[in-house]
Amino acid sequence: MEIKYTPRLYQESIFNTCRKSNCLVILPTGLGKTKTAILLSIHRLKTHPKSKILFLTPTKPLANQIAKEFLSSTTVKEVEILTGSIPPKKRTELWQKSKIFISTPQGLTNDIMNKKINIKEVSCIIFDEAHRAIGDYDYVWIAKQYMQQAAHPKIMALTASPGSDNKKIKEICDNLFIDEIESRTPEDEDVISYIQELKVEWIKVDLPKEFEKIQSYLKSCYKSKIQNLKKLGLIGSKQIFASKTQIITLQKTIQSKLAHGQREPRFWHGISMAAQTLKVQHALEMLETQGIDSLNKYLKTIFTTTKITKIKANKKLAEDSDFKAAYNLSNSLLEKNIQHPKLIKLIEIIKKEIKNKKIIIFNQYRDSASLLEKELNKIPEANAKLFVGQLKKGGTGLTQKKQIEIIQDFEKGNHNILISTSIGEEGLDIPQVDMVIFYEPIPSAIRSIQRRGRTARLKKGKVIILMTKDTRDEAYHWTAFNKEKRMHKILKDLKNKIKLEQKTLPSYEKKETQVLADFREKNSNVLKQLLDNKVDVTLKSLNIADYIISNKIAIERKKVQDFVDSLVDKRILTQLKELKENFEIPILILEGTEDIYSIRSVHANSIRGLLSTIALDFKIPIIPTRNSYDTALLIRTMAEQQTKTKKDIAIRLEKKPLGLKQQQEFIIESLPSIGPTLAKSLLKKFGSISNILNASEEELIKVEKVGKKIAQDIKKVLNEKYPF
Repeated sequence: MEIKYTPRLYQESIFNTCRKSNCLVILPTGLGKTKTAILLSIHRLKTHPKSKILFLTPTKPLANQIAKEFLSSTTVKEVEILTGSIPPKKRTELWQKSKIFISTPQGLTNDIMNKKINIKEVSCIIFDEAHRAIGDYDYVWIAKQYMQQAAHPKIMALTASPGSDNKKIKEICDNLFIDEIESRTPEDEDVISYIQELKVEWIKVDLPKEFEKIQSYLKSCYKSKIQNLKKLGLIGSKQIFASKTQIITLQKTIQSKLAHGQREPRFWHGISMAAQTLKVQHALEMLETQGIDSLNKYLKTIFTTTKITKIKANKKLAEDSDFKAAYNLSNSLLEKNIQHPKLIKLIEIIKKEIKNKKIIIFNQYRDSASLLEKELNKIPEANAKLFVGQLKKGGTGLTQKKQIEIIQDFEKGNHNILISTSIGEEGLDIPQVDMVIFYEPIPSAIRSIQRRGRTARLKKGKVIILMTKDTRDEAYHWTAFNKEKRMHKILKDLKNKIKLEQKTLPSYEKKETQVLADFREKNSNVLKQLLDNKVDVTLKSLNIADYIISNKIAIERKKVQDFVDSLVDKRILTQLKELKENFEIPILILEGTEDIYSIRSVHANSIRGLLSTIALDFKIPIIPTRNSYDTALLIRTMAEQQTKTKKDIAIRLEKKPLGLKQQQEFIIESLPSIGPTLAKSLLKKFGSISNILNASEEELIKVEKVGKKIAQDIKKVLNEKYPF
């Protein structure tokens, strides 16, 4: 169990820190983050021979690359990939046989929940692309479970850029239990000799006069929306511009106010106006950074759906004179085939540079990237291939298997141009890329660093950034530049001045409280919170209920949105009826703080009627919870009260035994048009099932709400000859 390469000085230095502490490692792309992780992995296996190593990475293509690097860089042969594409039973078998595992976080989360793997055996977890370890991303939950359970815990986190926000970087460190940071820049003494020459060139183009006319219409439309938001008192009276982030924040604020009962007319107008503002902003971005094709396709979607959509923002925009003028002019320019000057410049660059070179072009919009592929393949020496994420509804997409094939073909030289969306920014290890082209600047330090890092890995490289003068292209470029500069300062401060406080966790204890959960809940935060709160959760395929906490008690969980949706598609009553028929104590948990009456265009009386039916007819208690955390604590509390019986929970596959009264009602309810209420009325009137079956049509009609048609249908079913 040895490594087959000579570590660089900075890799050994970082490794020595990682041996002693949970460490966040920040290295420029191409400087061997994975090989540094391999050093630590082999060390941990030697220190704890019976242990296992987990290397987590966001996607299957990255998992494949890392597995290859482990196999080529060490003498270890027991390296396996664990992803959702491998059947659970097979993953369990692999876990028993091997030592090093490369996994995507989603698959690993499911395996931990299902008890398919035991992370107590893991002596080191490496979190690749660690900047993702924020919010509800699976890295966060996995790290917590690992630190609670592992016999010999060790965490190593890898990234080329953790971001430029001090709060976010500290959140990453807290979530991954980091107590040391090792960062390097291309200027540091111990790495500078390994940095390949990278030439960066900014090429600016002018926005054509024809584009400027459309731009003026869209800007005028945008200003009118901002003015309306001012009049509604939703933004400052002196504000002349609002960023996308500000508008999205405004939307959330308004939605929160509506959910809490502040149903002022200005808030309803504000929601629509904010949505319109975002759409106009997006149209401007398409025009300035992408071109007429992308803009026209976007505008056409808005105008062609106004007759069938219920989205008020689309309808209002279609009525706006400036917005209509922009659309009409874009139609005219599309017919004339007037291209964005960036596309013209790109074609010129490719014709000049393509010979004996591999080039990656980044474009963050799939439609634009598809257009680039089409146009560049008209160049005789160019063989361009589109590289995008997985299929989206109504759009272009690639399976992960196809993504891997395209990368391999690019490495072999079968394609010499890769046109990639953001999927290609993160982690791709393609050593021989001669040039990277940004079709547009992006306002993200992380993504800018990742894009640049695709070249100048083993030899000198070149980066070209295309931008349109006096547009958001230039603004985005300087935003990313300043964020990157701020990131390096924050990291220096964290490393030299701030003592990071490592989280302390209670030791792992055997869980006594037992809950069964349906497989469909596996990605819910409720499940994660239950496990965090020492609940023994077993995932099963439950035909009825989301959670079962005893042989008598079952829970159906509905978020407010899902509850209203299930009223519209009528599945809620079927689900609750089955719950009632199979468990003595059925419970409905209604999760969320949204205003239930403003979720969809459903009349309030329909919702009140449904709530009444559930409570009065089904006699199912409705318990509200604020969020997934609140739901988990409620389920745990109820489950703890059931542990006194010390009985294992049985999955109910058969209906609960019915009493005589219920059996009689059940039989009569099977007759045509007879529901629970009419069944009771008939039994009360005639006294027994046999009397009902022998009653004439005239006698049946005398029962309230049993008309002639129902009586005839009943007698027909009872008297017609069986058609065998």
